[in-house]
Amino acid sequence: MDAIRYHPLLLFVLSLLAMWLAARAGAFVRGKKSLDNDGLRQDFDVVQAATLTLLGLIIGFSFSMAIGRYDQRKNLEEAEANAIGTAYVRADLLPAADGDKLRPLLRDYLDQRILFYTVRDADQVAAMDARTARLQSELWATIRGPAAAHPTPIVGLVVVAINDVLNAQGYSQAAFWNRIPAAAWGLMLAMALCANFLVGYGSRNSRMGYALLFVLPLVVGISFMLIADIDTPRRGLIHVLPQNLMSLAESLRPR
Repeated sequence: MDAIRYHPLLLFVLSLLAMWLAARAGAFVRGKKSLDNDGLRQDFDVVQAATLTLLGLIIGFSFSMAIGRYDQRKNLEEAEANAIGTAYVRADLLPAADGDKLRPLLRDYLDQRILFYTVRDADQVAAMDARTARLQSELWATIRGPAAAHPTPIVGLVVVAINDVLNAQGYSQAAFWNRIPAAAWGLMLAMALCANFLVGYGSRNSRMGYALLFVLPLVVGISFMLIADIDTPRRGLIHVLPQNLMSLAESLRPR
């Protein structure tokens, strides 16, 4: 399940097939048993309605979790752009030579943070992470000398700004790792299979009835794909566009 939920389209295809087979299995079992008794039919309708309602609630809660994580990634991208912009401005508070060293490092670091949101290939992500870590070390080394030589409140503002830049990267990375748990996906899939089995079991033995068995798997499969797409930062179609970081990079580009 861990591997499948990282690929929204694959999740859609496999879940659609599994739920459709569950519905057909229910219809097959229905052909061997009878629901003609009014009391039995009423009890079955109650169970079926309750199962479908519970499935809808679980999908709704999971969608809400995915949207919350997406909004968190957007907010942290904005906060990261603000932190880098503040550090760049406060570089003017350093001695001229130290400020001239810090600004190019911040521009290079900003480019790497834009790549963090746009790169999809695993090898490129690894290379970007390595360069980001190296630039963080260089940023801290650049500010450590002036802070030791001039331990004043003014220089302290620059130290705090660089510290905020480094912390912002950690928060953004944690948000990318924060995903809907695999157990929640397993629960949704189990409920979906059960619901589709019951829908198939309660279907009419007709050509139209069999055709309608495809509707619920399709709708639920699309829901699963959308949730997985939003919850997968580096795959699918829905991503956080680093608009704030790109706007900052444009404004800091030497004229």
